[in-house]
Amino acid sequence: MTPGHEPPSGREPSSRPRIDKWLWAARFFKTRSLAQDAVENGRVRLNGDRVKSSREVRVGDTLVIQVGEFTWTVSVLGLSDRRGPAPVARQLYSETADSQAARLKQIETRQWVADPGSAIKGRPTKRDRRLIHRFREQG
Repeated sequence: MTPGHEPPSGREPSSRPRIDKWLWAARFFKTRSLAQDAVENGRVRLNGDRVKSSREVRVGDTLVIQVGEFTWTVSVLGLSDRRGPAPVARQLYSETADSQAARLKQIETRQWVADPGSAIKGRPTKRDRRLIHRFREQG
């Protein structure tokens, strides 16, 4: 800062980043706006509480982050509001053993389950259309 010049808010810039910036820097989300949406929609919890995207993160905080089908429980080890390479981003947090085990189990079970629409190839046949029609009339 130059002498005599204060930031617009009247306080020194914080060394603690906003939660949406930290999630983006730690590479949980590809864009900051996706991170912001996740926080605002309650898919990210800080120390068990729902927070706003402007909330600051501190070292030692526990985050529960839901990304797609997976849930991560991590504790904050470092702070950054700049996105860097993945190996550097992994040093910003440590995932709990329970979270890691649950996520790996979910990945393993997902590998063995067929996708619901994997048997469907192309447009429905006449027979398929009739079955769909009967199904819709019953419900």
